[in-house]
Amino acid sequence: MPLNIFHDRDGLPRIILTEPKGSSAEVLLYGGQIVSWKNHRKEELLFMSSKANWKQHKAIRGGISACFARFGDLGSLEQQGFARNRMWSLDRDPSSLPPPLDNHSSVDLILKSTKVDLKTPHSFEFRLRISLSADKLILIPRIDRVYLHSPNKIAIIDHEKKRTFVLQKKGMPDAVVWNPWAKKAKANPDLGDDDYKIMICVSSAAIETPLFLKPSEEWMGYQELSTVSSSYCSGQLDPRKVLYGFH
Repeated sequence: MPLNIFHDRDGLPRIILTEPKGSSAEVLLYGGQIVSWKNHRKEELLFMSSKANWKQHKAIRGGISACFARFGDLGSLEQQGFARNRMWSLDRDPSSLPPPLDNHSSVDLILKSTKVDLKTPHSFEFRLRISLSADKLILIPRIDRVYLHSPNKIAIIDHEKKRTFVLQKKGMPDAVVWNPWAKKAKANPDLGDDDYKIMICVSSAAIETPLFLKPSEEWMGYQELSTVSSSYCSGQLDPRKVLYGFH
């Protein structure tokens, strides 16, 4: 399917993915970030901060982003990684990735090292494919936890709207679950005071065993996010069916 690219009111280049049944996704070239995912009923499925800053060249609070994350005080690179704070380009020759499926609307992006990345002593290429199909996008008290050796399929239950998000991953054995809660939400300039009540961040990651690439080596990771129109409280969903395919 042809790509629909336009500049929004803040001047950010934005890509619109659509598919025949009516679902859509919006991707920014800045950061390669997915900032919207709507189902065929035009319901927004991704969280976006009510105070998201769209004008500055910085990562936007919400959606789905890819990053070379660094946490703690190890090293001098950016805390959340630099990939989400760079302008990506359309990848016109994604030869290293499998061909996109015929029934998916896809965009291939690429991020290459520049002089800005001199803190990183090695050149690199980071290729990202975002695919949209009818039902999938190929995300309490404060919680900030790492789950090592987590399942490759994770279910996130939305009781109020009677739906379940299913995250499937490959190449990333661990998972991170985070919610800022009230105090940290108020301290965040680009997060609304009450936004913590309507969001949860679930990230696939490689934490316990870091990824080290020698010159010319490659690594590939995969994440798929889909929804099921039911939840525990509806009485229609047996979680084992979602996670393990039981009947």
